[in-house]
Amino acid sequence: MHVMRRLKSIASGRSSVSDPGGDFVTKRVKVDKETEQTSSMGSHSVDKSTGPADLDQQMASSSMETDASTSDVSSITKNEKSHMSSASLNAKTEKLGFDQLPKEMHEMKIRDDKAENHGDKTLQDMEAAVVNGNGAETGQIIATTVGGRNGQPKQTVSYVAERVVGTGSFGVVFQAKCLETGELVAIKKVLQDKRYKNRELQIMRLFDHPNVVQLKHFFYSTTEKDEVYLNLVLEYVSETVYRIEKQYSRMNQHIPLICVQLYTYQICRALSYVHNVIGVCHRDIKPQNLLVNPHTHQLKICDFGSAKKLVPGEPNIAYICSRYYRAPELIFGATEYTTAIDMWSAGCVLAELLLGQPLFPGESGVDQLVEVIKVLGTPTREEIKCMNPNYTEFKFPQIKTHPWHKVFHKRMPPEAVDLVSRLLQYSPNLRCTALEACAHNFFDDLRDPNTRLPNGQPLPPLFDFTSQELVGACPELVQRLIPEHAKK
Repeated sequence: MHVMRRLKSIASGRSSVSDPGGDFVTKRVKVDKETEQTSSMGSHSVDKSTGPADLDQQMASSSMETDASTSDVSSITKNEKSHMSSASLNAKTEKLGFDQLPKEMHEMKIRDDKAENHGDKTLQDMEAAVVNGNGAETGQIIATTVGGRNGQPKQTVSYVAERVVGTGSFGVVFQAKCLETGELVAIKKVLQDKRYKNRELQIMRLFDHPNVVQLKHFFYSTTEKDEVYLNLVLEYVSETVYRIEKQYSRMNQHIPLICVQLYTYQICRALSYVHNVIGVCHRDIKPQNLLVNPHTHQLKICDFGSAKKLVPGEPNIAYICSRYYRAPELIFGATEYTTAIDMWSAGCVLAELLLGQPLFPGESGVDQLVEVIKVLGTPTREEIKCMNPNYTEFKFPQIKTHPWHKVFHKRMPPEAVDLVSRLLQYSPNLRCTALEACAHNFFDDLRDPNTRLPNGQPLPPLFDFTSQELVGACPELVQRLIPEHAKK
């Protein structure tokens, strides 16, 4: 009934439909307040804000789904919420700020991961690690031993913790430096709970792609309360798309179009790899989870705490993905969704880069649907069926589609608007795939050998596709993806 009242209020004119940008002004203030007050676990850059995610969803989204598969989404959500309150790390880290770790994170004891004896050779050879002092607090040293198996010599790798750069409900992300090489890394410390599955390590060990953050090492640590933390040692990237957006917003400028093209292309290329090569859905694509090297503009997707391999016929939780980027089938409670939810999120990110602010800034899960309907119009019975065949309530007021060319300013390249429209479709099966998106003519400038970064430097590698990435692609698509100058 609340959905009906909210939608009917739109239809009656109490909320503007004719100009979706009209209430962006008031909502922008709310967005800025939210993003300044909350803290990010998703990014390991110096990004102190999560942005527009539901607070309870943030806490629940670290891939902590129950072991028992069930189609009762509400019961899963309740289980997750009970876990969130029991963790209570978020409140503690907010009080402490960003300069020190929570008390629970001190007095760490490192234990060997004897169960993980497969996968990447470097990761496989991780042995017992030792913490000098009180643990991973500023200035303390974490020493881990690599090697020592199959005749390989043991090698000590030491990290000195420098500062906390992100916080979340299950732990922290801190910047550290390798004492042996001087290399900066990010160490993501995540609370492990035996009641829930955590797939992040298992998934991270599968990745090897220029647009996905690299896992270097991992180890486990325990507290005096016998709480177990997984420590992921990741490559350090200093910026995020979110922070770059904020920098341009403060200057009342839009991100240069070449950067919008670069970031969106690399998001799509990374998602094509994650979806098709690895067979995983990220389930939390948002600007805070998109790392960017500010010098080369190479983008890397990070935070796979919500990621999962989607198996046809097996249900998944619908309460996933940060609100502004949440696909409509999730709002409709679908439990058998596909990787198309990531493509919707990518479309939302693209629209946000073009507009300079979120396209669908819903204030709640229900309001999120309202924001989508104000632009895409009321979904048809067939579209609702495509999103969730089990959804039986079709009594929505009829609201017309708001033309895309009116959502964006008149000078917006039509190719950009076309790609947004192909990604933001109600029917998941009508959204273009990640690889198809890479071939879109919005990215033709990137395929021009004369195109340069704003600083005059060449573009980062974009067309070094592996044979795995192109499996299943028709010859015409491959021809489109790899320009002549990039062919060997």
